[in-house]
Amino acid sequence: MSEIPSFSERIDDVDLSHEMQGSFLEYAYSVIYSRALPDARDGLKPVQRRIIYQMAEMGLRPDKGYVKSARVVGEVMGKLHPHGDSAIYDALVRLAQSFSLRVPFVDGHGNFGSLDDGPAASRYTEAKLRPEAIAMTDSLDEDVVDFVPNYDGQLLQPDVLPAAFPNLLVNGAAGIAVGMATNMAPHNLVEVIDAARHLLAHPDASLDDLMTFIPGPDLPSGGIIVGLDGIRDAYSSGKGTFRTRARSTIEQVSARKTGIVVTELPYLVGPERVIERIKDGVTKKKITGISNVVDLTDRKNGLRLVIEVKTGFSPEAVLDQLYRLTPLEDGFSINNVALVDGKPLTLGLVEMLRVYIAHRLQVVTRRSRFRLDRKTERLHLVDGLLRAIVDIDSVIAVIRASDDADAARASLQNTFDLTEIQADYILELRLRRLTKFSRLDLETEREALVVDIAALTTLLSSEGSLRTLVSDELADVATKYGTPRRTTLLDGDDVPVVGAIASQGLEVEDTPCTVILTATGKLLRTTVTAEFSPATKRVKHDVVRAAVRSSTRGELGAITTRGRLIRFSPVALPSSSGTVGFASGSVATDYILGLATGERIVTIVEISEVALALGTRRGTVKRVDPASFPARADFAIINLDDNDEVVGADPAPDGQELVFVTRQTQLLHFAAMSVRPQGVGAAGVAGIKLADGDTVVSFASVEPSPEVRVVTVTAAGATLTGADPGRAKVTPLSEFPAKGRATSGVRSHTLLKGEIGLSMAFVGFDPRASATDGTARDLPDDVGKRDGTGAPLPDVVSILGTRLR
Repeated sequence: MSEIPSFSERIDDVDLSHEMQGSFLEYAYSVIYSRALPDARDGLKPVQRRIIYQMAEMGLRPDKGYVKSARVVGEVMGKLHPHGDSAIYDALVRLAQSFSLRVPFVDGHGNFGSLDDGPAASRYTEAKLRPEAIAMTDSLDEDVVDFVPNYDGQLLQPDVLPAAFPNLLVNGAAGIAVGMATNMAPHNLVEVIDAARHLLAHPDASLDDLMTFIPGPDLPSGGIIVGLDGIRDAYSSGKGTFRTRARSTIEQVSARKTGIVVTELPYLVGPERVIERIKDGVTKKKITGISNVVDLTDRKNGLRLVIEVKTGFSPEAVLDQLYRLTPLEDGFSINNVALVDGKPLTLGLVEMLRVYIAHRLQVVTRRSRFRLDRKTERLHLVDGLLRAIVDIDSVIAVIRASDDADAARASLQNTFDLTEIQADYILELRLRRLTKFSRLDLETEREALVVDIAALTTLLSSEGSLRTLVSDELADVATKYGTPRRTTLLDGDDVPVVGAIASQGLEVEDTPCTVILTATGKLLRTTVTAEFSPATKRVKHDVVRAAVRSSTRGELGAITTRGRLIRFSPVALPSSSGTVGFASGSVATDYILGLATGERIVTIVEISEVALALGTRRGTVKRVDPASFPARADFAIINLDDNDEVVGADPAPDGQELVFVTRQTQLLHFAAMSVRPQGVGAAGVAGIKLADGDTVVSFASVEPSPEVRVVTVTAAGATLTGADPGRAKVTPLSEFPAKGRATSGVRSHTLLKGEIGLSMAFVGFDPRASATDGTARDLPDDVGKRDGTGAPLPDVVSILGTRLR
């Protein structure tokens, strides 16, 4: 039996505190830099970056088929990320969840979870990249970023992605490291890109300048942010808090019951959590007035949580309880910590955008240099090939006379004054390329290469040109992937004081008021007559689309572009003193009325016995009999055809005139009494006869008066939107002869060369105009000729309306 070899023992004494400190620092470093914190340049944590990169390497593009998520997890774990498969799959799932990210990067097929339930196992789900992820990895093969070794040094991975948009702001981030954490709110892609482009053009832009583009977060779940002071603190210092509320409406859910219908919840709050808290509050008698909670959420209609209110209880009071005692109102703490040059820093809005812009400028610079080098190399080869083709017989003779490739290379270099690279390329060339047509192709290619090289050289020599290119590429991304804002922002002074109403029940003093719908789509209640200063003073205000005399406990109806009438009470609206700029105290209509995506309020009306007239984009007119209104809080007031929408609506008693104005400048007005009132289910009758391709831009019901004015504004077809203010004309309606219903009317404006039609029109008393932001715009004086060409506008007009009378 052989003897077991003996080994000498070695025991080292190590100070425990020193060892613990060293091990803890190594662990902390690993967590901070390799797991929890995103890079400020591409806004991604290492595991997210590796997932997106590896999926791109696997060819999982949007136009390809899905693959099992388990396969993706295995590839990422085996090649790039030496951690557990559950951690990788969790990160993959989050990249696919539209309720977690404002712009998801993974297209998931299968059960990827919800706010209340986890996803299915990775063996059941499938995934591929979305187009937005392709934009994040675009140009990786053009040396735009540094590549670093993977965990075992056998493969390379990008240190950062090129990031075609500021993902750190768009999708936010959340992570807990050792001794620090990050929690960033998502934002709207279009708004963030607009701010980045402004900072590119104005490097010294202030926070206030950028906040005109990014007024606040835009959460994936929508909802309402109340109180903007915390947001400004976060944008300034990197830390701040704000409150989010569910979007809800008070509706008649049955013949005898009123309910609170919730259609959007605060960020990362699920309906089951809300229901559980409501039931717990009812059981403990902290919440009163609720008879039932029904979750009607489905994939087709989205979130719909119906909270039924007991008879005799104020829905506003119940809603106030829910805001205070359940997650229907939640807080969000912003802590913008990200890695900048390998160091964790707390960043404000300006700093985050500057870090991204610096990264993107570097990416575009490296990409341009790479392309310049490749085109220069190609031009060198093309020049050599063209020399050879000129005397191809001599080239062939030299090659045939050579003993080997080295001799042939040397002979070609000496005979035709070629470089070694050019000679090698000619030796490897197929003979079929050496034709007359190939020569023409090569000459064309050489000319194109010379132009491209000159353009790239000019680009690299000008920082201004680089900034312009980056800005243009950002604009393209916004056009491709941008979506409308989902979250409504309300300043602290703009929030309806639900608690004050609730404390008084419904016994709010029923005082006279005026409810105003501004042309930018906001609502407010005022107890005095609001007066605007003259537009020539250039003050900011918002022109009026409709104003209705009512009382604080009255009932009004809002008519939408989709032909709905939504009942609401002025008591839920914020009150204003009615001075100039009163729109700052207003509230967006989607907060009060719960509008669908793309739906807008056309007007507001008092629900009375007076018939309502509606005009549609395709020329239909309808007078609605109020006696046919159902008792529901929300109902269709007209049966619209596909691709049609309501463009105008007004009360229309028999003495009124109904007026249509079309894009191709036709104006038709006729007596309201010529249209017989119908029930809500009817589709209306022909209002104006439209030419092919023409549409209605304005419809109104007005009382016959010499004071009624028609305002028409033209649109230019050869310029960018907003670049040419166009021409406007103000004409008394009395100048236009009345015609019969269903005729084409008369011309209201003569178009000049380059004008494609009317961009907007207005018919009513005392017309006013403004820009999108509320800045007053001048309109020309009255023009007697009804079909004149109008006068040039000094500034772009975005909104037409009136003032309170």
